[in-house]
Amino acid sequence: MHELGMCESVVDAVERRAKERPVKRVRLRVGTLHRVVPAAFEQGFEMAAWGTVAQGATAELVFVPALVSCGACGAQTETEDGIPVCPRCGSAEVEVEGGDELMLESLEYEAQAEERMDDDVVVGHDHDHDHDHDHDHDAVGGSR
Repeated sequence: MHELGMCESVVDAVERRAKERPVKRVRLRVGTLHRVVPAAFEQGFEMAAWGTVAQGATAELVFVPALVSCGACGAQTETEDGIPVCPRCGSAEVEVEGGDELMLESLEYEAQAEERMDDDVVVGHDHDHDHDHDHDHDAVGGSR
């Protein structure tokens, strides 16, 4: 299950960005060439997030296909195949772009809990929103 190692890298990146704020949702751009199985990723994410700011968070995966350009016939197609050939002419003379991304796209934080003190003063309440969004387009674990 290569997803677990990937999830560990994702959780490391989330912890760096969240700076101890509890995370509710993580949105990732994942290239289809990684061949991620969503159920395995979900399980791996839950394991990797245990005891971190991401514990209990959900991970939303946005899959990004690879673009194949054929040098023989000029066709451009999307693929999820690790060993692409041109679907039009069958040539292996192709150039592959993308499909190997693993990027942290955004974080949604838990609403800050209201804390009541002895004098009933509410501390740590966000009056504008019940959650924050942090949009990142950084590669996770050095991949791009």
